Amino acid sequence: MSIAHPSKYSLHRLVGKGQTLMPGVIICITIALATTFIADHYGGPTLLYALLFGMTLHFLSEEGRCLAGVEFASRTILRLGVALLGVRITLNEVAELGIGPILMVIAGVVLTISVGTLLARALGLGRDMGLLTGGAVAICGASAALALSAVMPRNETHERNTIMTVVAVTTLSTVAMITYPLLVSVFGFSNNEAGIFLGGTIHDVAQVVGAGYIISDDAGDVATLVKLLRVAMLVPAVVAFTFIFRKSRAEGSSSKVPMLPGFLVAFVVIVLINTLGWIPTVAAELATDLSRWCLVAAIAGLGIKTSFQKLAVVGWKPVILMVAETVFLLVFVMLCIHFGLGGL
Repeated sequence: MSIAHPSKYSLHRLVGKGQTLMPGVIICITIALATTFIADHYGGPTLLYALLFGMTLHFLSEEGRCLAGVEFASRTILRLGVALLGVRITLNEVAELGIGPILMVIAGVVLTISVGTLLARALGLGRDMGLLTGGAVAICGASAALALSAVMPRNETHERNTIMTVVAVTTLSTVAMITYPLLVSVFGFSNNEAGIFLGGTIHDVAQVVGAGYIISDDAGDVATLVKLLRVAMLVPAVVAFTFIFRKSRAEGSSSKVPMLPGFLVAFVVIVLINTLGWIPTVAAELATDLSRWCLVAAIAGLGIKTSFQKLAVVGWKPVILMVAETVFLLVFVMLCIHFGLGGL
């Protein structure tokens, strides 16, 4: 009677799993490399490029060899990328902002998600779409959309809603990066006010940094800090979404649904470690780059799984919804600045 060697058996399974995932993962990484090169040399949003490139290869999702790897990229690699976002934040940076911007950001996130949910129902899009788009607009654009989507129940519209949200929020963020600095000049904001305005309204981190440093170095620093505070709101938002959708996710899954997703726990742990100063600068930069690559590869995978035909079914209602949410957040932050509620 032979005795099986667990380690050997596990290694065999690991190699077999890797071979299964390899074709799809390589496709997603290739798209990430190509789109990053284009964005770095010719400008434009990398995530949007990766999404569109992926959608042109939708036929691969119907081909058995690539499907497992594409699914792995759009779920597991995505969660790794979100967890690594924690290296951008320390609790000390959040504390330096003062109580005003912190309260403004918290209220802005809660109100934008609430307004998004109400508007989505009014437009006939459903609660899920309102929560997802509201969270993306209120927190950190495409990254938030991907993170929140990861804890929402998977149904026939899940991936379509995620793709639609990423496309719209990335486009709106790019438009905001160009137009919002003009509003800063029109309203005569100071550097601090400009930083709070840009960091509190523009969706994606990269566009906030770009818009902030167009104004001045001081405005760019403040904008980045305020934006990172919004990124930190991803933690309570994902926790809230986990509890909201816990029952429906459990019904659609044969395995037990965890109280907190592992990638969220990892995100919090990384933030705490970063706050203690235990992450060297070089390691933080590498983790930031790795996070970016993971998110680009994940969005490429989502693109491959989605067809233009499926998006066409949705129509213009989600776009109207996200424009309305963006305008609401813009007006809210401007009112906070006007009444001194967001001051440093």
